Parts: sequence; C-alpha cells; structure tokens
Amino acid sequence: MKTFFTRTATALVFVAVMLGGILYSPFTFFLLFFLINFFALQEYFKLIRHIDPDYANISAWHKTGLLVASCALIMAFTGEHFSSSANLSLGFLGWWMTVIFLLIMPIGEILLSKDFQLKNMGYSALGLAYITLSLGLLIHLCLNYKTIQFTETATGTGPGWLIPLLLIAFIWINDTMAYIVGSLIGRTPFAPAISPKKTIEGTVGGMILAIAAAGVYGHFWGEQYLALQHWLVLAGIAAVFGTAGDLIESKLKRMAGVKDSGSIMPGHGGFMDRFDSLLLAAPFAWLYVHFFAMI
Repeated sequence: MKTFFTRTATALVFVAVMLGGILYSPFTFFLLFFLINFFALQEYFKLIRHIDPDYANISAWHKTGLLVASCALIMAFTGEHFSSSANLSLGFLGWWMTVIFLLIMPIGEILLSKDFQLKNMGYSALGLAYITLSLGLLIHLCLNYKTIQFTETATGTGPGWLIPLLLIAFIWINDTMAYIVGSLIGRTPFAPAISPKKTIEGTVGGMILAIAAAGVYGHFWGEQYLALQHWLVLAGIAAVFGTAGDLIESKLKRMAGVKDSGSIMPGHGGFMDRFDSLLLAAPFAWLYVHFFAMI
C-alpha cells in the first residue's frame, strides 16, 4: 500500500511539472527539457559504465566537457527565439559553445586521460545523439514549427507546444493501452529476451488504440490546426518508435544488469525510464513534420 501511494504521489507531481513546463511559456518548455537532458545523459553514462567498466576511466575533462557540449547543443536548438537586447541569441551562443567543446574535448581527452580508448569517445557521441539530439529536436519542434499544413477551414496557427504535447500523450496512451490489453488477452511474447512481459497482442492493441485516440482528437478538435491524416501518422510514429525506444532502453538496462536507469522518481525509476519512448519517437516526429506537415 505504501508503494502504491508513493508511486501515485510521484506520478501526480511528475504530471504537474510536465504540464506546467510545457504549457506555461516557450522558455519553461526549453528549461524543462534542458533539465531532462542533463539528468538523462548522466543516467546514460552510468549505464555505459556498468556495461563497459573501461568507460569509468575517462578523464574529468571528458565528463565535464561532454555535459557542457550537451547543454550547449540543447541551447542551439532554440535558434533565434530567445535573444537579448544586444541581439545575442541563446541559439547562437549554444552553437558556438557546442562547436568549441566538441573540437577541444577529444584533444583534452587524449592528452589528459591515463588510459585513452577511442571506444569511449564513441559511447559519448552515442549519448549525444540518443538523448541530446532527440530532446533538442523536440524543443525545435515547439519553438520553430508553428506554421503547419492546415485544413481549408483553419483560421490560424496552433500553439508551438501542441505537437510535442500530443506526441507525449499518444506515447502514454500506447503504453497504457498496451499494458491493459496485454494483461487481459496477451499470450504471445513480443520480445522475451528484452522485455518478458510485453506481448504481441498488447503491443498491437496499444498501437491501434493510440491511433484511434488520435483519430478522435483530429476529427473533433485537431483539424483546426493540422489535417486529420497528420495526427494519425504522428500517433503511429509515437506508437511504433515509442515501443522501439522502450525496448532499446530495456536492452541497455539488461546489458548493464540494473532494474532502473536511476532513482530520481520514487516508484518510477529515472529520467531515461520515463522518457525512453520519447527519445526515439521525437526525431521521427520532427522529420515527418519538417518534410510532410509544413506549409
């Protein structure tokens, strides 16, 4: 019973923080995912150290430089959105910091590390692509893609947070419905070596219901912002790539021999545990919006 109340309280706080950060202003949206990136990346480093103990030998310069480069890259995705009176934007500053640290970090690692190994640079680069690039594209989606392909009856642009919020909602619906359907009628294991509790019936059921929910939203409310078929595709992306993202993180945790990526959220694990689906779905959603849903 104590565990149930702990999980419930944590979930309520989590939802409140997420909604507040996403909806309050563009800057709080950026700040929310800036912090998620910072902590999720550190959890990723911890998993890699469990998988390959050699990664624990990277220099302090490597660790610090990588975190700075990651934070700078997140800033870079804001573009010209946040600018000072001197016309110095957060995005411009972020791009220059990213370039500088990504250029000098390998040099410092080679010179300062007692046991330099090229594979450790690869692990770090993978972390930037897997976590920082994904969340940066989500921020870019919010701040820069307000003009999208509207229906003939649309009267104006939608809020920047709309697609990211709905993408997260579709992922949540897919995960929840997959669990419920799998518990009721699931019989056939989907990926027993990675996630023994996932079933084909639950996975397919979750995807169908997530797309159905997108259809209902698109038909009754969403068409004033985005054509119905786009909402259906975005839900499909959330379901398919969200499920793949969940399996990828489960595989990493199995390789590392840990149950959760972290313990920041009692009863729910760490940041990677909460955002594993979004980390893979966000880049594909960005690609779809960029190439198919923009005017």
